Amino acid sequence: MTGFDALLLLSFGGPEGPEQVMPFLENVTRGRGIPPERLAAVAEHYQHFDGVSPINGINRELIGAIEDELARRELEMPVYFGNRNWDPYVEDAVAQMRDNGIRRAAVFSTSAWGGYSGCTQYQEDIARGRASAGREAPELIKLRQYFDHPLLVQMFADAIREAAATLPEPVRDGARLVFTAHSIPLRAASRCGPDLYARQVGYTSALVAAAAGYREYDQVWQSRSGPPQVSWLEPDVGDHLDALAQAGTKAVIVCPVGFVADHIEVVWDLDNELALQAADAGVAFARASTPNAQPRFAQLVVDLVDELRCDVPAARVPGGNAVPGYGCSINGELCTAACSG
Repeated sequence: MTGFDALLLLSFGGPEGPEQVMPFLENVTRGRGIPPERLAAVAEHYQHFDGVSPINGINRELIGAIEDELARRELEMPVYFGNRNWDPYVEDAVAQMRDNGIRRAAVFSTSAWGGYSGCTQYQEDIARGRASAGREAPELIKLRQYFDHPLLVQMFADAIREAAATLPEPVRDGARLVFTAHSIPLRAASRCGPDLYARQVGYTSALVAAAAGYREYDQVWQSRSGPPQVSWLEPDVGDHLDALAQAGTKAVIVCPVGFVADHIEVVWDLDNELALQAADAGVAFARASTPNAQPRFAQLVVDLVDELRCDVPAARVPGGNAVPGYGCSINGELCTAACSG
């Protein structure tokens, strides 16, 4: 048995007021060469929600659900909250853990994926937080990637069925299921082995589609933000919707499988821009929900802790082809070492 005396929920972060939007976006994009006009456009998306990203509030709700699940299992384990890009920063969370006498903690990241931005950057966040806390910093163990965990698949499959039920009955049965995830540059997609992130997303989409009862579906990408001369994962969800409409599709169900919570890219890019595009094209539109702070998501988190704490086998959807990405290693090497170059 491997003991932990705390859990750290590690996330991306988001602004919680209008004055925080541009500083937050500058934190996120520092050193990436994002055009100023793109930052201004994204900032406007946040201002439609009074400058508040949904992500911090959802994460606080999820922490409450995790605490309830820990109590249900009679586990005494405080839960801390840290972010990469905004308050509460991971450095402050790790310092608080140190001051509270925490010696060894599990770390749950709000990304189900491998690859640099989905896994390695969180390892870097952990290292930065420990370095900031000094010699008395607690040991921090990142939990594995969970893109094929049965509960994640169940939550998305249920969300697809619930979204389908909102479509007009005459077009419901013919609705096209479209999975979407955040696009990344092609050079980043190849960083951790050949297209690890894209293959994991595609694998999860296949598992979810099967669980929801769909034999056919599409996999697309969204929310690219880089310079136009840089190639990113395609097709873009907007371009794909145009193609579906031109082909005569009357209804779509969009499942943001790449997001575990309703980020701004979900509530703006999909619920606003894509929904309006669908309406203009005469296509009925339904968006499946993300896990957010569901009790099942909290159960998934504690399951991951128990895999290490109690040395139990990883919970995975049975069947299908195995996809690389267990834990944070690739071919026996730490993901940080394999993907940081």
